[in-house]
Amino acid sequence: MDKDKMEEIIKNLILECGEDPTREGLRRTPLRVREAYEVLTSGYKQNVDEIVKEAVFSTDYDEMVIVKDIDIFSMCEHHLLPFFGKAHVAYIPNKKILGLSKIVRIAEMYSRRFQVQERLTNQIAHTLQDHLKPLGVGVVVEAQHLCMMMRGVEKQNSIAVTSAMLGSFREKPQTRNEFLQLIGKQ
Repeated sequence: MDKDKMEEIIKNLILECGEDPTREGLRRTPLRVREAYEVLTSGYKQNVDEIVKEAVFSTDYDEMVIVKDIDIFSMCEHHLLPFFGKAHVAYIPNKKILGLSKIVRIAEMYSRRFQVQERLTNQIAHTLQDHLKPLGVGVVVEAQHLCMMMRGVEKQNSIAVTSAMLGSFREKPQTRNEFLQLIGKQ
């Protein structure tokens, strides 16, 4: 990220919106917004192989592994407004498990990019599928979108829910139902 260029773009945006970027309250806004976007888009600088490396372990455990209520914060790629909520991730090991914090880091990496919720959900699921080759993967993401709350339909209480079910989570209703029950969605 070219820091000076980014701050100039933000300064021009302030001007185009009809404000004075030299006004006391706005003088440091280009810097603050640039720093915020460095965090909000930090997922582009991360690599899933680096996150997962050395955190895959052999196991005989063959029951469902769930990490639920993972906070996610992302930016809608259509409006560059935030969406935020929870991700619930599960898989059934096939002789390999992943360190639990790595599941959270995978969700974080993909959420810190310009996104649509549907793609975010699939990226988390397919990353686990590709790296672990488990018997199944289930991911549910629930989020509120400021692009729907602040503009457009202006609905304050709507929550978008997306899911990705792979392997046994797709093929076996009882597996999917167990997952949904354990995360409190059934």
